[in-house]
Amino acid sequence: MRLAKIEETFFRGLMMAATAVILATLVLILGAVLVKGLPAMNLAMVTQAPKGGFYLGKEGGILNAILGSLYVTGGATIISFIIALPIVLYLNAYAKKGSRLVTATRFSFDVLWGVPSIVYGAFGFAVMLFFGLRASLLGGIIAVALLMLPIMARAMDEVVRMVPRELLDASYSVGATRLETARKVLARQALPGIMTAVLIAFGRGIGDAASVMFTAGFTDSIPYSLMRPAATLPLAIFFQLGTPVAEVQERAYASALVLTVMILVTSIVARLIGRRFARHIVA
Repeated sequence: MRLAKIEETFFRGLMMAATAVILATLVLILGAVLVKGLPAMNLAMVTQAPKGGFYLGKEGGILNAILGSLYVTGGATIISFIIALPIVLYLNAYAKKGSRLVTATRFSFDVLWGVPSIVYGAFGFAVMLFFGLRASLLGGIIAVALLMLPIMARAMDEVVRMVPRELLDASYSVGATRLETARKVLARQALPGIMTAVLIAFGRGIGDAASVMFTAGFTDSIPYSLMRPAATLPLAIFFQLGTPVAEVQERAYASALVLTVMILVTSIVARLIGRRFARHIVA
């Protein structure tokens, strides 16, 4: 009995220590971004595109990178969602449980989740070369969609698998088809979790630089066509930190602050929407 109590106390302390390390890391990162980014933050940073000499400390902002990130990641999120949700619903409502197809599909998603983002960028770049395309907004969307797809699909799958099977059996017993069950039971019950999966994938996509470096390119102008290059915030931060001008390096932290706020706002909105639809969930 005494040994069990010591063991419980040890692991409780270990969990508390791990939690403290995670929270401290988060606070340090956010603190560093705030302390170094706030002094360089101003209205021009988020309302203007870079002007001549911006990377030498002159006037301008990062509006091109903000809009470019939203365009690239927003388009990639839509494409990934359209592909991922039907796959997940098929695996859980149509495919035979424990079949080789289900196992192989989930294993493929696990492998693709672990593939470095630079590999997706290289693959997207090779495809673009094959079709004779240049770095463009479309190329960035495709590359980021490939990066986000396994993350979104695997996270959705884990959430949908948590829906009680009794609900599916009850749906079938009243004459509902598999499509109606997948759409009105599985998807509805897992809606908050599905939104969380979309958020996880969105956060990974908007913060990635390797997949868009050779596919989306970079430009100081605001993208107005799918076939034109598009700037993104991660690359803007990278280029600003790479300059020897101290003022521009401070702007890099301001750009990082903008990126952090965008992800934070997305998280809050997703949680609010998830809570609104949580009343449809059977506990």
